[in-house]
Amino acid sequence: MRLKKRLIFANAATVIIPLIITVLIALAAFFIFGKLLGSEISFEKYQKQSIIKFELIKEANALSRSPELIEDEGFHKYLQEKLSEIKGEYALIKDDQIIHSSKNLSKIDVAKCLEVGNSITGREPVIIGEQSYQVQVIDFKSKEGSLGSVLLLEPVDKFASSFTSLLLIVVVSFILAFGLTNFIVSYQFSKSIIKPLLSLQSAAAEITRGNLNYPIVEEGDQEIQELCRDLELMRIKLKESVQTQLKYEDNRKMLISSISHDLKTPVTSIKGYVEGILDGIASNPDKMERYLRTIAAKTHQIDQMIDDLLLYAKLDLKQIPYNFERLDIEEYLLLCLLESEPELERRQIRISLHNELQKKQYLLIDRERMKRVIMNIFDNSRKYMNKEQGEINIFLRETFASVIIELRDNGSGISEEDLSRIFDRFYRSDPARSKGSGLGLAIAKQIIEGHKGRVWAVSHGTEGTSIMISLSKE
Repeated sequence: MRLKKRLIFANAATVIIPLIITVLIALAAFFIFGKLLGSEISFEKYQKQSIIKFELIKEANALSRSPELIEDEGFHKYLQEKLSEIKGEYALIKDDQIIHSSKNLSKIDVAKCLEVGNSITGREPVIIGEQSYQVQVIDFKSKEGSLGSVLLLEPVDKFASSFTSLLLIVVVSFILAFGLTNFIVSYQFSKSIIKPLLSLQSAAAEITRGNLNYPIVEEGDQEIQELCRDLELMRIKLKESVQTQLKYEDNRKMLISSISHDLKTPVTSIKGYVEGILDGIASNPDKMERYLRTIAAKTHQIDQMIDDLLLYAKLDLKQIPYNFERLDIEEYLLLCLLESEPELERRQIRISLHNELQKKQYLLIDRERMKRVIMNIFDNSRKYMNKEQGEINIFLRETFASVIIELRDNGSGISEEDLSRIFDRFYRSDPARSKGSGLGLAIAKQIIEGHKGRVWAVSHGTEGTSIMISLSKE
């Protein structure tokens, strides 16, 4: 549920529910007072009684202007008719004498009525016989100077004032129901907001302490769920960023360590040969030439290592653009073979291409970058060749969506535990063979992935290794 809709429902509930409760309580009160206790309570009755009382008081007050009405039988009859509608009584008092009365009243009853009627409160009922009456006293003065009073006696039902009591019950019920409903609705409403916010607060505290494995659960209303979802995505992104940063830091340390190790050997050799020349050990021209050639070879090795390192760094940072061309993959591989064949034959390695494609396949290839891949694989095969007659066979195959290039040699092979690591930077399956940068296959992998392709290795035990390259068709 959306927060706006929940807020509307909550506000409506705080008004509607108390009204319903109040109506039910009022109906129950009507039933109890009206049926169980025999009281007739209705607004019409209350209104009728109020109107009659108002008219009677108005007529009684007329005596102060026309005292002669006290002797008028019509006035007496009017009072009696009106009071009979509410089962009331009246009495006319003049000079402490009862002039006319609708009920037999003793002097003691009259005295009690006058005392209560003239009291400050004037609300205490007077009991006459078995009936309680509410007394209203209206004083007047005749033309002769006589003092008189009109006593209006309104019978007090056990629950004659129950309408007022009922109103009080209704008001109190509404206030209590309104307060209770507000408390419950506010509690539930705040619970649906505060609980998810407390969860978010806990998650934020964990993240602040560096715990990025603390999940943020989606709960609460729709807006809060969306907030939780966004913060969870932020947590995942932050975790990935931290992991990437840690990985880069580990790679940097590894890079420095590997470069230091790989450069140390040729630099040490160069230093030794230079010191030998300076100390006069190379005493004849042949020995001097041999020293210098060794120094030149080591220098070339260092230069090659630095070039490989710079190339890999640029590939890793996506700083080298690719110049893709639509090339016939068979013709392209044949050109690579022709270029590498003399060097490989000099090393007693025979190379051949086996095309198993059903038709010519044209792929988008960066000519120079892919050539670097092929040459690095050839160079890696040459380094680990342990047969008198080495072989490198290239197989061209295809699937529905890609072209597979398999470069298989018959060298020393790769163990299963090393198979998944040969494309890592500076990794060598044989640490004793320290010649080279250890970046050849890592560079090849970066270039293949730059072509949206995939590269992996398959070991054939002591029978050699296959490097598999998958490139998407056009």
